[in-house]
Amino acid sequence: MSKEIIRIHGIKKFYTVGNQEVKALNGVDIVINQNEYVAIMGPSGSGKSTMMNILGCLDSPTAGTYILNGTDVSKMDDGELAEVRNKEIGFVFQSFNLLPRYTALDNVSLPLIYSGAGKAERDRRANEALASVDLTDRSHHKPNELSGGQRQRVAVARALVNKPSIILADEPTGNLDSKTSKDIMKLFDDIYNMGNTIIVVTHEEDIAKHARRIIRLRDGIVESDELNSQPIKES
Repeated sequence: MSKEIIRIHGIKKFYTVGNQEVKALNGVDIVINQNEYVAIMGPSGSGKSTMMNILGCLDSPTAGTYILNGTDVSKMDDGELAEVRNKEIGFVFQSFNLLPRYTALDNVSLPLIYSGAGKAERDRRANEALASVDLTDRSHHKPNELSGGQRQRVAVARALVNKPSIILADEPTGNLDSKTSKDIMKLFDDIYNMGNTIIVVTHEEDIAKHARRIIRLRDGIVESDELNSQPIKES
């Protein structure tokens, strides 16, 4: 039986906008096991961005519990959450979030600085991560010297470098053309097949269909949570 990585129970997130209370999440229960490939979908206002922020320890819930790899992170302060993020979560964003003056190697090694690894160890592990996304020959290039697809591969390598519990991707192909999008989704397939746990937050059906399980949110609750019996697999 697979190890449980994520258990969220009764998660609520309320915001006050002017005089109005917005219920972005209103009692969500989700369990995700190790080596699952999950897509979280929903229309604008469904709560999927709020869910991504909570899953990624970028925000705390108003109520409910979030157990990440055996640790209750739902009541942690900002400093504790930052530590958990660096150790447990690899992020891949639509806008890549690379530092423009840093080489690919330096961008990938950034999470290792925060975890206290020495320079030789950082370079070794960053080179390994770049090799895993077929970018060894671009390690000393800066982001403006790379294509969009190569930049996203650098972002994926950075997400992998700390060997996190989960890879959390937010609209990972949103800034890419269709051919490059297929290449990146093939890369996610490869990462999943190596035993990683992947959560993709997207509004695009064709991206979600790569996942093995699709969770749909609407009005702050889980509308459906179903296995995808025929995931798309890029050749």
